[in-house]
Amino acid sequence: MKVMAQVGMVMNLDKCIGCHTCSVTCKQAWTNRDGMEYAWFNNVETRPGLGYPRTYQDQDKWKGGWELNRRGKLVLKQGGRTKRLLSIFSNPVLPEVSDYYEPWTYDYDTLLNSPPTEHTPVATPHSAISGEPMAIRWSANWDDDLGGAAEYGPQDPVIKKIKDHVTDRVKFEFEQAFMFYLPRICEHCLNPACVASCPSGAMYKRSEDGIVLVDQDACRGWRMCVTGCPYKKVYFNHNTGKAEKCTLCYPRIEAGQPTVCSETCVGRLRYLGLFLYDADRVAAAAATPDEKDLYEAQLDLILDPHDPAVQAQARKDGIAEDWIVAATKSPVYKLAKEYRVALPFHPEYRTMPMVWYIPPLSPIVDALRETGHDAEDADNLFGALRSLRIPVEYLAELFTAGDAAPVLRSLDTLSAMRAYMRDVNIGDDPRPELAEAVGLTELRLMELYRLLAVAKYEDRYVIPAAHAEVAQELDDLACSLDGEGGPGQFASPPPRAVSNESFHVMKAVKAERASGSLATSTAVDLPHWDGKGVALGMPKIRSSDD
Repeated sequence: MKVMAQVGMVMNLDKCIGCHTCSVTCKQAWTNRDGMEYAWFNNVETRPGLGYPRTYQDQDKWKGGWELNRRGKLVLKQGGRTKRLLSIFSNPVLPEVSDYYEPWTYDYDTLLNSPPTEHTPVATPHSAISGEPMAIRWSANWDDDLGGAAEYGPQDPVIKKIKDHVTDRVKFEFEQAFMFYLPRICEHCLNPACVASCPSGAMYKRSEDGIVLVDQDACRGWRMCVTGCPYKKVYFNHNTGKAEKCTLCYPRIEAGQPTVCSETCVGRLRYLGLFLYDADRVAAAAATPDEKDLYEAQLDLILDPHDPAVQAQARKDGIAEDWIVAATKSPVYKLAKEYRVALPFHPEYRTMPMVWYIPPLSPIVDALRETGHDAEDADNLFGALRSLRIPVEYLAELFTAGDAAPVLRSLDTLSAMRAYMRDVNIGDDPRPELAEAVGLTELRLMELYRLLAVAKYEDRYVIPAAHAEVAQELDDLACSLDGEGGPGQFASPPPRAVSNESFHVMKAVKAERASGSLATSTAVDLPHWDGKGVALGMPKIRSSDD
């Protein structure tokens, strides 16, 4: 057993109001630059819907993630090394700009400098890429709030996957529509397909906290990572010719602060904390034959931070004491492993995603209330879960590879908590049978309520800071997307993002380069995971002659 730490996130979809504050603040912090106008590291989708980019969940088309070959071996869905090498200069399965959207601005000069006229001047849209006039036909949030659902809704890849008799229950007429919001960022997977896809080794997973980053100096713009990521959360900067992606705001994480999207979330729906997991079993878990067993396989990877044996092994594997303490207080561990109300996003992609979701319950309550029923009564809620206007099967395709049982267990637990707390708040005698029905005690149900409803800032974000002995070096060598020449522009090669175990190697390389004893073309193999999802060891130095 090799214990490693992973910074994870849980999002409570019941609390998302679709305000897009997280998207805007992330945009301003990370992608408000030339070449990244179309990119949203954080976006909020309306479900059912096509998503961003359009139909990204259709892996038969986009070839993202992993699959098992005929021998049961885990391989990239986009093909092996030979196939990728043959298509390296012309990748046939890359989303086009139209699949994201062509960013635009307006001809404001017409408004500001127009002479007096009989008619009001119009600011026409112009492409932010080419500068030419354009007709707006799609955007990152075009189908927000089920806009155009009658036309676009049936094209949702998840709708197409579920059975016909279930699809009939999903209605897209205005008066029968059902929707919920789904915020998305990079999943920072345990078995990232983007890392395994990169021919130049520029994508890597940090060993100390599991954050997946791009070495901007090593990236050659092959864009195989864009295809490899099944969530399509790697973007190509057409100005710099480099890949970019969500960094999980690692400079803030290293300082013990939450991500920008978490900090600014209006609904307070995000939780950040540590998972401890067994790195030796990642490849075996990802190769689980039955897709419906992948959720349980991923849960089995997550170790109990309270277990003395796990703590001892974590210390042996170099995890600091304060990180182990933080793992015992982690809200994401509690929601995912202890209460099992949080579920991974599309585990069938076999990437072992580490951004988890609590499925929405509020629309069920609203539907009951509209029909005149007591929306907080446990019996009504439990019955309604099995007859939603948007079926549980849809949620199961999103979160548990089509297995409805874990989704129902999560929703049953949330329903029991809601009904129990309703009795407490109106002065009725609490019913312990509600907690027992979902395998919890009354005390545990109250703890879940406090975590989901009234948790304080320090309870939602339990993030240990980087250690002082490495913080300065990490800061000096950290990845930056803005350079001396302005946003997205570098007067000299940009610094690399590195892990705790490799910063001293990078420091030595920088010192040798400064003294002229090392060739400028020399690069460093940063810690990353190989094609089997196994963590590689210490980095080595390579030169252009290798």
